[in-house]
Amino acid sequence: MTTTVKFDIDVNVKVPAPGPWEAAVKIGELAERTGVAPRLVRYYEQQGLLAAPRAANGYREYGEEHVERVRRVAGLVQSGLPTRLVKVLLDMEDARAQARPTCPRQVAELLAAELGGIEDRIACLTRSRDTIRDVLARTEHAALLPEG
Repeated sequence: MTTTVKFDIDVNVKVPAPGPWEAAVKIGELAERTGVAPRLVRYYEQQGLLAAPRAANGYREYGEEHVERVRRVAGLVQSGLPTRLVKVLLDMEDARAQARPTCPRQVAELLAAELGGIEDRIACLTRSRDTIRDVLARTEHAALLPEG
């Protein structure tokens, strides 16, 4: 004897959040979200620091990963690193994420030299900060000093 069973089932399905390819934004929105001018975003692309696919109409399409990449690049550049070294650092980070060897001797020497320059700039900025703090502390405007 064959039995037929009828199911009356309500199924709730979670729709995943859009991936970067579904939530693509144009350069203007990327610039707005990162605080980096569109012209500078294009420069980052020319320097090989950023790569974005193009839509059929030729416009660049950026996703969330590009937002983070632009912020990272901008932060490194603002800290005084030249874009050629930013590229080296980002390439090394990408290689490390893929578990590949990350630092040839020549690159390590280049980075070590840059690190010395950064340390010198930090020391100079620290001295300047301390001088300004000391001058303000000795005036009637000491309350303007930031905490810390």
